[in-house]
Amino acid sequence: MNKPPILYSFRRCPYAMRARMALLLNKVQVQLREVVLKDKPPSLLDFSAKGTVPVLVISEQLIIDESREILDWAIQQAENPAFDLPCRDQQSLVAHNDNQFKGILDQYKYFDRHPQQPQQEYRRQGEVFLALLEQRLIHCQYLFSPQIGYADIAIFPFIRQFANVDRKWFDQADYPQLQAWLARLIDSEAFGQVMTPFKQWHAGDDLIHFPKD
Repeated sequence: MNKPPILYSFRRCPYAMRARMALLLNKVQVQLREVVLKDKPPSLLDFSAKGTVPVLVISEQLIIDESREILDWAIQQAENPAFDLPCRDQQSLVAHNDNQFKGILDQYKYFDRHPQQPQQEYRRQGEVFLALLEQRLIHCQYLFSPQIGYADIAIFPFIRQFANVDRKWFDQADYPQLQAWLARLIDSEAFGQVMTPFKQWHAGDDLIHFPKD
């Protein structure tokens, strides 16, 4: 029997988080190799010179080092997919998250590295995306349907990170639908499994399957 593909991951990285959520919900098993970003294993760099996570090694000839492509792959491998591949509107919203909101999030979180503007200004810029999500969630529990979908999985780790920069502010901000949506995802059993801590992987360690059998 062939071994499952290898996933290099770090549970607190939002890109890795969404990949793990997609694999878990779609019941697609991988060999998990938990990475410490300050001490990356040489094999990770051999497979992907970018040195970022997640990296999915399906074979020596097929390596995926973009998290959204891992989401797509997980759906395509699933016997009964938990959600569909993204429609054009979902792709557009996720692209907004990845290409615009993520940069603002980094400036807001690490404002001391970006002294061009005060932290509150970066937060205000980020709120443009929060307001967009809030409007979508007025009509539905999740971003595109009553059930969790592709866009929810792809976006929520970054909203969680934004919220945690100043949790007191976020909890009191006028985004009730967004707050409820984020709470549903964070409180879910799936997210609890995704955030289960694993020890740092070293060559020669026993296999760790994720999701577990």
